[in-house]
Amino acid sequence: MISTNELHDFVRNSKGLIIDVRPVEAYNGWPLKMESRGGHIPGARSLPAKWLKYIDWIEIVRQKSILPEHDIVLYGYDQETSEKVAERFSSSGYKKIRIYNRFLDEWVLQPQRPLQVLPRFKHLVSAEWVHELINGGRPQHYHNEKFVVVHSHYRNRSAYLSGHIPGAIDMDTLALEAPDTWNRRSPVEIKKALESHGITADSTVVLYGKFMFPDNADEFPGSAAGDIGAIRNAFIMMYAGVKDVRVLNGGFQSWEDADLPISLLDEPKIPVKDFGASVPLHPELAVDTPEAKKMLASSNAELVCVRSWPEYIGQVSGYNYIEARGRIPGAKFADCGSDAYHMENYRNLDHTTREYHEIEAIWKKSGIIPDKHLAFYCGTGWRGSEAWFNAWLMGWPRVSVYDGGWFEWSNDPANPFETGTPISHQ
Repeated sequence: MISTNELHDFVRNSKGLIIDVRPVEAYNGWPLKMESRGGHIPGARSLPAKWLKYIDWIEIVRQKSILPEHDIVLYGYDQETSEKVAERFSSSGYKKIRIYNRFLDEWVLQPQRPLQVLPRFKHLVSAEWVHELINGGRPQHYHNEKFVVVHSHYRNRSAYLSGHIPGAIDMDTLALEAPDTWNRRSPVEIKKALESHGITADSTVVLYGKFMFPDNADEFPGSAAGDIGAIRNAFIMMYAGVKDVRVLNGGFQSWEDADLPISLLDEPKIPVKDFGASVPLHPELAVDTPEAKKMLASSNAELVCVRSWPEYIGQVSGYNYIEARGRIPGAKFADCGSDAYHMENYRNLDHTTREYHEIEAIWKKSGIIPDKHLAFYCGTGWRGSEAWFNAWLMGWPRVSVYDGGWFEWSNDPANPFETGTPISHQ
C-alpha cells in the first residue's frame, strides 16, 4: 500500500508509473461514483480492470510501454479491483507493484490534489449513460428535452436490423456524404437529410456504429469499421450545426459488453419540418482543396495524413477505386494503423477511444501540435474525421477535416504528390 502523501510525492517527482484501473469513462472525466469531481491523477495511465478478461492482456500492457522494471502504483474505485490487477501484474513478472486505495476519500475530496480530464469528455458517453437516457432518466451533463439515438452504417441496414439499441433509428452515411466524391453533401442536402431523420440543431444526437464486415466491405473499407462511420456522421452534423453531438464510446460493442437490452424493431424516423439553423453553422470545421493548399504554404497550419504507412509511402492506394498512390507533399503523418480498414492506433481492444495522452504524445513526435490550425485527412474522410474528433475532444482550438483527402487531391493531375520514405522518416 501507499499513502496519499507518498503518492503525491510520487506524482510530483515522476518516480514511476501510476495506473488507473477504473473504466475509461472515469479516466476521461465522468464521475461514475457520483464523486464531487471527475478525472484521473495527473500522469496516470489508463488500464481498465475490464481488460483482464482479454487473453492478450500482457500485450496491451507492453504496447503501452508498461515494463517490469517500472515502479508501479495502481488505483481505482475499490481495493478489491486493484488487487485483481496487481495479481495479474505479479503473475506476469512485475515485482514492484503497490496499491493506492484512498482515491475517493483522500484525493478526490481534497481540492488541492490535482485531477486531469479529457476537456470535452461529455461528448464521449458510456453505454450506461445512453441506457439511462432512453429510459427517461436524466443522465449527468444532459440538459435537453429531445434526443435522437442514431445507429450509423454504410449501405448495411442488416447491421441495424440484426440488433440495435432500443429506440435507435438507422442512418446510412450516404445520407450525409456523396458517393461520387465521398465528401459531405451540399448544405441543402444535409439540411434535408437531418430533417428527414428527425434531427434539429437543438437535438441531442447520440451516434454509434457496429463493428462487422458486410458483403460490400471491399467496395468501401470504412463500411467494416463500426464507429468510424458514426464519427463521420458526427463530424458532418457538427459542421451543419447540431449543438449537442455525443458518441457512444466503443459503439455497439460497449452496449453488448454492458449486457443491455437489444432491439430488432425497425424504428420509424419521425421527420421535423425545419432543422432550425442555417447550414453550415460551423463551416470552419471543414477544409476543401483550395484552403488545404493555403495551409500547406502556411507556417501556422498543417495537413495531417491519417492513413497507413503503406498508403503514405505509395505502396498501395488503400482503395480499389483509387488508382493513384502516394501522399500530399508536406503533410504530417498520423498513422491510422494497418490499412484503410482499421484505426487500431486510435482504439483500445474493446473499440473505445485510446488514452488521449498516448495519442497526443504520438502526434507530438510527428510535429502535430495544438498551436497550429490542423486539417486531418485520409483517403475519403472517415479516418480523418475520427482523428479530428480526438483532437476536438482534447480541446485543440483549430482543428478541421480536409474532406477531399487523397481521393480528391489525386484526381487532379496538376496536384503534386510524393512516394517513398520521406527524409524525415529515414
